[in-house]
Amino acid sequence: MSDRDPDPRLARITVYPVKSLDGVDLDGARFVSGGALEHDRTYALVDADGGYVNGKRERRVHRLRSEFDVESRTLELSAPDRESTAFDLTRDESGDPQDTGALTEWLSAYFGYPVSLRHDRTHGFPDDTDASGPTVISTATIREVASWYPDISPDEMRRRLRANLEIGGVPAFWEDTLFDDRDHVVSFTVGDVEFEGVNPCQRCIVPSRDPDTGEETAGFRRRFVTRREETMPPWSGGDWFDHTFRVMVNTRVEAVGREPSVSVGDPVTVGETRPADR
Repeated sequence: MSDRDPDPRLARITVYPVKSLDGVDLDGARFVSGGALEHDRTYALVDADGGYVNGKRERRVHRLRSEFDVESRTLELSAPDRESTAFDLTRDESGDPQDTGALTEWLSAYFGYPVSLRHDRTHGFPDDTDASGPTVISTATIREVASWYPDISPDEMRRRLRANLEIGGVPAFWEDTLFDDRDHVVSFTVGDVEFEGVNPCQRCIVPSRDPDTGEETAGFRRRFVTRREETMPPWSGGDWFDHTFRVMVNTRVEAVGREPSVSVGDPVTVGETRPADR
């Protein structure tokens, strides 16, 4: 696979408490009963019809800066034309976040139409509802993909791709070993937690945009597709690659009732390939 034996270990954990907003790096994370990381995509911005207000449909999302304190559940928002404001998202007696009204007012003023916050601590708001576990990528992949674009650093590429679990000690695209064809999944463990690797993530328009301004990088998708094809390692491919605008792995996590957790430094072990059972 490489000139040296891979030593896969968990190098970074990032959760995105509000879908489409900034991430929070953690040293360790537990799982909620739905199989997602605790605090990941627990909240989502929605319009008056209940549709997501996210980076796919709304460029102004990229200009929002957010800081989320996972202990106090305080969300601080700022934007170029809005004063930085903190909101208390601890739940009141009804189960709703405390500052829902104030947050709705702030968001609606920023976007220019009604926007509110939706909350789901059990399942969150994953992009792939069938493979709703943490997304996985390697540090080497982030660096490799960033090298395809002279003006994009690895840190900026990390913010564009928005993975949850980053694996160190392996070559670029090593995470492609964590899925098989459409009829099979690959079991693997991070620490003591068992995962199923399901499929390579199909990318949307978000990675092609500057994460701070929302401006699209000219030719991003075309270059990505070309370079992904040119650098596809022998362990990649399969029938998931009907196109090559794919990177990162979508997963499922089973047996979360005993509150499993993962921590930076945990070893990653690849297990068997087995038929997909759903």
